[in-house]
Order: sequence, then structure tokens, then C-alpha cells
Amino acid sequence: MRHALLIPAMGITLAIHAQQVDSAITWSAYTEVYYAYDLAAPSDHLRPGFLYNFNRHNEVNINLALLKLSYARQNVRGNIALMAGTYAQANMAAEPGMLQNLYEANAGVRLSRTTNLWLDVGILPGHIGFESAIGQDCWTLTRSLSAENTPYFDTGARIGYTSANGKWYAAGLLLNGWQRITRPTGNNTPAFGTQLTYKPNSRTTLNWSTFEGNDKPDTVGQPRLFSNLYAQLQASDRVGMLLGFDIGLEQAPSGGRADQWINPTAIIRFKANDRTFLAARWEWYQDKHGAMIYTGTPHGFNTMGYSLNLDRWIAPNVVWRMEARLFHGQDKEFTGHKGIASHGNTALTTSLAFRLP
Repeated sequence: MRHALLIPAMGITLAIHAQQVDSAITWSAYTEVYYAYDLAAPSDHLRPGFLYNFNRHNEVNINLALLKLSYARQNVRGNIALMAGTYAQANMAAEPGMLQNLYEANAGVRLSRTTNLWLDVGILPGHIGFESAIGQDCWTLTRSLSAENTPYFDTGARIGYTSANGKWYAAGLLLNGWQRITRPTGNNTPAFGTQLTYKPNSRTTLNWSTFEGNDKPDTVGQPRLFSNLYAQLQASDRVGMLLGFDIGLEQAPSGGRADQWINPTAIIRFKANDRTFLAARWEWYQDKHGAMIYTGTPHGFNTMGYSLNLDRWIAPNVVWRMEARLFHGQDKEFTGHKGIASHGNTALTTSLAFRLP
């Protein structure tokens, strides 16, 4: 017996036919529509360049529209996901053509009959951090500076192991680079990643992820070392906390020093009732030499971030969110109202996110 699934997406009707008996194939869809108002009122409607999600000012837009097909059997698995929206436009700008619309495309094979050991290759979810581009999976409406300035995806090969009791996960990765599908021209240097996750109980997750590699042409040779640590703690049924700390080192263009950046993050979330959540975030990003975020100011990008978040679940798969977010820098590193340099940036954002099934 055959059946057709019709999904309207961006004005196009997609028809997916599958054998009903093949339950190994599953599908999912996600859409997040938003409106953001930046008090600096940028004339080009673009928010600061280090933001890749919800980055359009004073217009209703789609941050992410996603359609995903997955296949899973005992010893093989695979995923393909296509996307559109302002996130795809901003985050995939360096990729050519249709690659800009690939959210995920990978295949995996189980390497052992007795242990949960897998080899996955292709475009994979990023192994760094506690957030993804899918807003419903995150505690705040907008993404933290940590997520916006680390890879949302990996391209390469990953060997991952999950312990029999599910408490430990370890992975090693061979990568094309720092969030790259296509390598930079002149780059032939492999990059590497690791991930170690420990979940001692249902209320606690501890994670350590690393990256090592050169993301520039081989003739430039600026190796990068990066470490991400985070803890997700559920103190009670109502109160949860996320604590993260990033540190990175990259060889300076002159070759005489290693440029360093650090980024601590703290989020606390309070459950008012089954449908209403409140969250507060504090973050600090210090990048004096502009290794990740270049400003050209005396102290580089040395910025504190604060946000308050309100979520209201309208249905089990639909959430309406509101957020106020403020950045304040040591230097005048932001473009303020009428193009005047400013120490700060403030924006109000609201979104409606819908997921199927």
C-alpha cells in the first residue's frame, strides 16, 4: 500500500511517497517565524554581523524552515534535511549553490554487533555546544554567542560510541574544517574534533568538546585549538541551569603569538507551569585580537550580553516566544542609531515555532 504525504513549504507542495510497511523511514518538519526590532534601526535591516539567527530587523521573516527524512535499521542509518530561511542565508553564505540549503546529509553503519559503535559520514550535527539552530530545542529564543561563533554542523567522518547503560558517549571526528562543507581554496589540512558526554542521571549532562585544525589556506598556516565545556543541571522540577565555558587559541597572522578568546555563558530557566517558562542569560565574549569577531577597536570584541525570555507553549508542538536582549561592549564596537558608533545594542524579538510530527 502506498500513501502520499503533502507538505506545503514556502509556497511549494512536496509529495513524498513511501511504502507503508517500511517503518524504518520517518520524517519531520520544523518552521520558526520571527520578528525582531533592533533599537539601532539599521537601514539595511541587518543585525550585528556575529549573529546568524534572527538577524533581520523590522520585518516578519522565517529563521528556519526544515524538512527532514531519516532511515534507521539495526546496523545502518541515514538522514537528509533541506532548509531555507535567514539562518541558512547567513550561516551558509560561504558555501556554493544548493549546498546552502543542506542542513544535514549523512549515512552511518554500525561497526560492532555487540557494542553501540557507529561510523557516520557526511554533513552531521555540530559536536560543540548545548544549542542548535532548531529553536524549540534551546532554552532561549535567540542563540548564545557561544553557538553563533562555533560550528552548527560538521562535515567529515565521525566514530561514536555510546555505553550500554547510556551514560557515556565518546566521539572522534575527521573534519573538512571549522563548519565547512567545501574547503577554503588552498586548504588541504585535515581538522579533528572530539566529544565526551557523561549523563550520570536524568537531571545532569556534562560535556567536553574540542577542535584542532587549520581553517586557512596551507600557505597561511594559522592552526586553531578550541575547547568547549558545559554542564546542564536540573536542580528541581521547576529550575534548570546551563553553564558553559569556551576557550580558543589561534596562531596570529604575523606568527609571533597565539590569539586567545574566551566565552563563559550562564542560563537559568524557571518553569512557571506546564506551558510557561522564563529564562535569563548572561554571557561574556572577550576576543581582544579579533580572531573570531573583528572590530578594529582598541580592546577588540570585549562584550557582555544579557537577555530575558518568556515562552508560552500553545500546543505540544507549537511555542510562542518573546525575548529582550542587550549587548554592552568595552569599546564603541556597535553601530548605533543613525550609524553613530555605540557601546551597546538592544533588540526585542518574538517568534512562533511549529514542529511536525
